[in-house]
Amino acid sequence: MNRPVIVVHGGAWYIAEQQVDAFVGGCRRAASAGWSILRAGGSAVDAVEAAVRILEDDPSYDAGRGSLLTKDGRVQLDAILMDGQSLSFGAVAAVERIRHPISLARMVMERCEHSFLVGHGAEELAASYGVAFCDPAELMGRPDPGSWAPPIFLPGESEGASTRGRQRMGDTVGAVAMDDEGHLAVATSTGGTPDKWPGRVGDSPLVGCGAYADDLIGAAAATGSGESLMRIVTSKTAVDFMADACSAQEAADAVIQRLWERVRGYGGVILIDRDGNVGLAHNTPNLSFAYITADSEVVAGAVASEETPGRAAGLAMIRR
Repeated sequence: MNRPVIVVHGGAWYIAEQQVDAFVGGCRRAASAGWSILRAGGSAVDAVEAAVRILEDDPSYDAGRGSLLTKDGRVQLDAILMDGQSLSFGAVAAVERIRHPISLARMVMERCEHSFLVGHGAEELAASYGVAFCDPAELMGRPDPGSWAPPIFLPGESEGASTRGRQRMGDTVGAVAMDDEGHLAVATSTGGTPDKWPGRVGDSPLVGCGAYADDLIGAAAATGSGESLMRIVTSKTAVDFMADACSAQEAADAVIQRLWERVRGYGGVILIDRDGNVGLAHNTPNLSFAYITADSEVVAGAVASEETPGRAAGLAMIRR
């Protein structure tokens, strides 16, 4: 029998000092909700869904009730859930009236002949399953989080360079878990980037980009600049590093380094390997997270990177 573990994140970017407690507290509650399922012998799939639902209900995050707006003032939500035992997944994108898109993604995985549905079609499926719609206004979060974010400059840029696009990142949420049978699962949910073009889909609901799980190797969830994360298929790449004998932490560090070196991208990743070891890394100012293992009480934080741009901040830094 394996020892269960769960890791959650609340997004990798900048967290204002006055918001740290809310971000860390939400991650703590989400991890605890998933852990209660695992501790009772429940499945990793149940645990990650439960954890992400907590984060979708928390307006601090860019998912569910805190979702950012499109250019035309709407919310369009994306989510994915993947089962590492069967490699099955379900994903939805650009849904507007679904309070818990992660639960709809699970329904797609378990009850639909397709794996990925978008927009009106996904909502029609939800209606056929008896999912109650909500008023989209209930899901609208902050219109522009970039108003309080500090400038972030890439190497070689002058202080006069435009940084607004990099300032205005969202707080996508995710969870990875292993149950006591050794099965892995991963889930992510997001409202996307602020002021995005209607219909834009980022990395979060894409298998291998925002999430990937394989019982034989490990599981990963990514967050950050979606257009960059997609280009290196971040979550699958992180799992591949573990397949190549990297530890969970080494794989986390390596994939964030690749994100920077190949596409000058910003983001973060959380991982669990097939032995239940935890890894996390980021090259953004902050990454909110929480994890629980059989050997630990809940560990949570919103670590600020002290490294140069592109360098990963891993567990060693978190523990300082």
